[in-house]
Amino acid sequence: MTDHASLRALYVNTSLKKTAGESHTQLLLDASAGIMERQGVTVDRLHMLDHQVPPGVYPDMTEHGWDRDDWPTLWDRVLAADILVVGTPLWLGEESSVCRVLIERLYGMSGELNDRGQSVFYGKVAGTVVTGNEDGIKHAAMTVGYALNHLGYTIPPQADCGWIGEAGPGPSYGDDDGQGGRVGFDNDFTQRNTTIMTWNLMHLAAMLKGGLPPEGNDRRAWKDGNRFGFENPEYR
Repeated sequence: MTDHASLRALYVNTSLKKTAGESHTQLLLDASAGIMERQGVTVDRLHMLDHQVPPGVYPDMTEHGWDRDDWPTLWDRVLAADILVVGTPLWLGEESSVCRVLIERLYGMSGELNDRGQSVFYGKVAGTVVTGNEDGIKHAAMTVGYALNHLGYTIPPQADCGWIGEAGPGPSYGDDDGQGGRVGFDNDFTQRNTTIMTWNLMHLAAMLKGGLPPEGNDRRAWKDGNRFGFENPEYR
């Protein structure tokens, strides 16, 4: 089996709950994180609302009118991770507002390049965890997955998992089911997809540990006029 001990993963909870201990999304994130930890992956957990991270698309929003911005410190944790897992609840069928702030702030770093002239997100992988009481797991995973892929993250096969209860008000993931169990913990679909997503993230992160080849994707070379053969006038 592949040795995953050299990998680092960051699990980001974008719940609207003030603390991670109140978050149902955190429970499903922890289920995935536990699999990684048992395989030797170093896991870092980040609850977005534990920090002051204003919306915006710049690396430091204190330079754009905000009194405080914790993102520059959090960015070091994002950059250190080979694997990013974004957890979000569903509200009105969409990912949370906090999740959108996270995506905006990641987008604000998209100008950063690695030593090969590629997006700093190249060679890293990402997945999505979704919980809620309404339809939208696949829609939210599609939106978040596309955004992360556009920035440079590689998305492995079946890179999302989630749980939703019956439509409308009702118990959330991990609530006491009144019979000595926890709601959603015995859901085969959720267990299967969480396991597959987690292993696929580890497998692909291990494969990409050395990064992607720089041919054809070096932004600095493009800027300098070396366009890797794209000198046909129609491409200029």
